[in-house]
Amino acid sequence: MSVSDTASSKKDLKVIVAASAAGTTFEWYDFFIFGALTSIIAQNFYAGVSGTLGTILTLLTFAVGFIARPVGAIVFGIIGDKKGRKGTFLWTIIIMGIATILIGCLPTYAQAGPLAPILLVFLRVVQGFALGGEYGGAAIYVAEHAPSNQRGAFTSWIQASAAFGLIAALSIILITRKIVGEPAFVDWGWRIPFIISTGLLIVSVYIRAKTAESPAFKALHAEGQIAKSPLSEIFTRWSNLKGMLIALFGFMTAQGVIWYTSFFYTQVFLERIVRLDPQQKDTLIIGMTLVSAPLYILFARLSDKYGRKPIMIFGMVLACATFFPGFAGLMKFGNPDFEAASRASPVVIVADPAQCTFQFDLFSTAQFASPCDLAKSTVTSLGAPYSNEADAAGTATATVRIGDAAIVLPSGQGLDKAEIKALKAKAGADIKAAMAAAGYPEKADPRKANLWAMFAILCVFAIACTALYGPMASALVEMFPTRVRYTAMSLPYNIGTGWFGGLQPALSFAIVAATGNIYWGLWYTVGVGVVAIVVALIFMKETKGRDLHTVE
Repeated sequence: MSVSDTASSKKDLKVIVAASAAGTTFEWYDFFIFGALTSIIAQNFYAGVSGTLGTILTLLTFAVGFIARPVGAIVFGIIGDKKGRKGTFLWTIIIMGIATILIGCLPTYAQAGPLAPILLVFLRVVQGFALGGEYGGAAIYVAEHAPSNQRGAFTSWIQASAAFGLIAALSIILITRKIVGEPAFVDWGWRIPFIISTGLLIVSVYIRAKTAESPAFKALHAEGQIAKSPLSEIFTRWSNLKGMLIALFGFMTAQGVIWYTSFFYTQVFLERIVRLDPQQKDTLIIGMTLVSAPLYILFARLSDKYGRKPIMIFGMVLACATFFPGFAGLMKFGNPDFEAASRASPVVIVADPAQCTFQFDLFSTAQFASPCDLAKSTVTSLGAPYSNEADAAGTATATVRIGDAAIVLPSGQGLDKAEIKALKAKAGADIKAAMAAAGYPEKADPRKANLWAMFAILCVFAIACTALYGPMASALVEMFPTRVRYTAMSLPYNIGTGWFGGLQPALSFAIVAATGNIYWGLWYTVGVGVVAIVVALIFMKETKGRDLHTVE
């Protein structure tokens, strides 16, 4: 019988699960706040750049926290494998919590200029560094206490904490918006959800401080088998490295892009492209998340019975098959007037393709001043899809056609930033007027939005996410030996979630801005998902029921 089978009573397991899930709920609460407030954070911290670029920069600021996570995974993973699970993930939540609270106290761009976004990015890096050790510690801590035949069921509460975090975040945002009003919320009320996290931090630290070290680690310590260099053992022992590569490319990359497409990119899409009322958007996401909460537990329990591999592959296949028709449905049911106008009077840009560039400027230092770039950036800042005129080579200006209207944009080369901004403002006003005349609504009509149909689509996304994510903690834990488990599972988790998933909203939005097709950003997610399906089918082995103390 395994260590995990005998070490913990049901009463102890409830405290252990609560302590681990509380911290992970706090983790997701923070990231959901930032994702849900993308447009408001852009207004407050990137006031000096255009609307489209401001959104991209805010999404990248959101992503930079994920980019820093693999570094935290290495540092805290090594500490967790050498010094123990409990103390390590107690410190991760303290560091993460302090950084979250400080974000709510930062000065805005209007108050501190460029220093404001610099401080914001710094705190996001601190958060990401701490979070690199958070999930791995929580999942391992529960898994090493749980019976082997119920490991999926117990670790599923760590996965379900994502739903609890999102529900808490969006509920607090919704309540705060209603209490202070939208103008005050945009000005200063957005700080309240960050500062409220102080209470969640205190509760999480208190519960975690009352728990004991995991039995698997204590047994390893008693036997004198603690790894002296976990990182070296991972990269020099093929079995460990192979397992890490399979975990990364077989399901972690897919989990990252699928989960963030479903729960984060949908928010950007609904708000900026569909132009749905923010409160309707928040209500839909909260409803989707409420549905997802029990599904994490259901699919994890099914994985205890039928295996991790088939359940997780089902989730990946469902996501890849439904994202394109699903997002098209969100537009159709969310803003039918806009979709009808785009069919009747499509926006067409006539410009020399040789003058067009991929307008992705991380530091906002480039001058996209060609007629083509000015036309594309102006149209996409209005959230409108467009197509390109095929035979426009050699044109010295760019023309935006909307129905019978034609707005001509000259070159901005040789102009300073203020002059380019004025040029785009005039063009934007002209294009906006032409769109209005052609029947494009400025916002979705709340009375015409079919919220139940949209909710059904989001529920399909939730099923795909939970089928993949629910069994994932137990699958990761079961793939690696106790000596290096913290480090070995934290790295693929944080690379997949951070580098692939965390960058998804920004990359997908930038692809849409560059191509004019509001759905093309989904190719990134679907492409990564298809690769993961193939890798999982060929290389992933079933691990359910393994004795964690004998994994090699």
